Amino acid sequence: MEIVKNAAAGTLESSDVLICVEPADTLQIEIQSVVAGQYMDAIRDAIEDVLAKAQIKTGKISAQDRGALDCVIRARMETAILRGGSQS
Repeated sequence: MEIVKNAAAGTLESSDVLICVEPADTLQIEIQSVVAGQYMDAIRDAIEDVLAKAQIKTGKISAQDRGALDCVIRARMETAILRGGSQS
């Protein structure tokens, strides 16, 4: 799968995460989180795991986290890449 158009999933509400994806030549991951000090590695791992399972190697991923649980991050990632992706 590859990201072919801009797409988003989630909200900026408490305990949620807004994931935005857009096409890019390289893989770029930007994360902003209110709990970055405690959970930045776990957030990045969840995002990278979903990307790996979808076999996405390029695209710009932006995550604005408001304390979302791991399962929410993964669900929002899956939704965003399905909205913005295309089977290659």
